[in-house]
Amino acid sequence: MGQAPVVYGQSSRPPRGDYERAGADFTCAQDFAAYTPQDHDTYHRLYERQSALLPGRACQAFIDVLPQLGAKERIPRFEDINDHLSRATGWEIVAVPGLIPEVAFFTLLANRQFPVTDWIRTPQEFDYIVEPDVFHDLFGHVPLLFNPVIADYMQRYGAGGLKAEHLGACEMLSRLYWYTIEFGLIREAQGLRAYGAGILSSSGELQYSVNSPKPQRLPLELARTMRTRYKIDTYQQTYFVIDSFEQLFALTEPDFSQLYDSLRDQPEFAADSTPLISP
Repeated sequence: MGQAPVVYGQSSRPPRGDYERAGADFTCAQDFAAYTPQDHDTYHRLYERQSALLPGRACQAFIDVLPQLGAKERIPRFEDINDHLSRATGWEIVAVPGLIPEVAFFTLLANRQFPVTDWIRTPQEFDYIVEPDVFHDLFGHVPLLFNPVIADYMQRYGAGGLKAEHLGACEMLSRLYWYTIEFGLIREAQGLRAYGAGILSSSGELQYSVNSPKPQRLPLELARTMRTRYKIDTYQQTYFVIDSFEQLFALTEPDFSQLYDSLRDQPEFAADSTPLISP
């Protein structure tokens, strides 16, 4: 029992979370009793602030299923969410102590299990946190797992991730995840809307991604997306836009093996590269 902490990128402090609680698959029991009244208050205030920003910015599919998370006044018990989620799409959420390795992450997704960090940020981190916490994972990711198309897309991504790991293509596939599931935009009848969890759980980026004239917004195209680097410490300079979740599912249905091979020797795009650069 117990795992080593996981680090992605660079940070001035060690990863948060008690990895001694993690099993071989990096999951653990949600330590619900450890939440303090302040923790529940932080979750409530985050939920209230973010939900007030959703109209006119978040996709309608997200708004429709957000109530499935349960009462906003406290951090929910994962088992309560699973009672509804498993019936809706066959998914369940599982607790993890923090970031987990890619193969462990892909394996959970392939088995329709979504890892949710069970600790919450401090009040001092209310506006910005380096690592995903329970609010980011629950509020940003879980609602759209009630959508059958996204639910199937996520399982396919997990299976594809395990294959990409064997092909040495995880970086290319991780960019697709970043620009869709974390920072994706969708064009609806009422206008541009967000569906990516990194946007939906961020008060600043939700407004910036949809309303600001500064970033460029390009139609989602697999080769371009997989070659585009991304920022982890600022708002995105490029967003990729889909017309429907069904389009996203269809685009990612083919096997990526040949695409990976064709991209290995191609130059990468900077996060702010314009589409005028030859592909």
